[in-house]
Amino acid sequence: MSHTFKLSILAAAVMAVAPAAQAFEAGDFILRAGAVHVAPDDSSDQITVPGVGPFPTANSRVGVDDNTQLGLRATYMFTSNIGIGVLGATPFKHNITGAGDISSDAKLGETKHLPPTLTLQYFPMHSSSAFQPYAGIGVNYTTFFEEKTSGTLTSVIDSALGGDGTGSVAGSTELELDDSVGVALELGMDYMLSENFGLNAAIWWADINTDAKVKVFDPAGSYLAETNEFDVEIDPMVYMVGFSYKF
Repeated sequence: MSHTFKLSILAAAVMAVAPAAQAFEAGDFILRAGAVHVAPDDSSDQITVPGVGPFPTANSRVGVDDNTQLGLRATYMFTSNIGIGVLGATPFKHNITGAGDISSDAKLGETKHLPPTLTLQYFPMHSSSAFQPYAGIGVNYTTFFEEKTSGTLTSVIDSALGGDGTGSVAGSTELELDDSVGVALELGMDYMLSENFGLNAAIWWADINTDAKVKVFDPAGSYLAETNEFDVEIDPMVYMVGFSYKF
């Protein structure tokens, strides 16, 4: 048997078993890791202080900037076409900026959040395909923590309350953000390079809204006032590229 003929038989055998080795099947776990970028499509209600009105103008609003973190995801396959997926990440950190009549360059505060997301995923391709696109729908729960205001925001509120902008009336401020529960939609794909290892890319849209409030304290630390509760819609597009590992 010639060397060339032996190589041809070996290549044919590899081609024959490769699709089965790349399959997504019932009982498989797929772990994914990579960079996750959150790009908010943000808007907010007008901010007002009871008894004072809007500050510093009638169109005072806030925005939320982008952030990138390490994303970790897992899917359990119930069948070769249906799976349940979980999205997690290291905490995202966002600057809260001005919007409306407040300059977008003005940093008003910051917060961190974790956005665990659960989706039911559908994989339309045959289980033997190396290319596995999928779509998912589910629920997102976002919890906010380590909320902080900036000196810029405190100065603006101090001036709105009749101070000189240096904390003579409003000595400090605190930001409160409620947690959010909303719908999440997902599109993604895996391309398996071997039996266990592959590439992944995915995109989500999540309905994330939070009720925000800023509390104001005088220079001695005593409660002075607070803003009306105002709605902040974050509604981000979330993008991830990374690697997949099946076992």
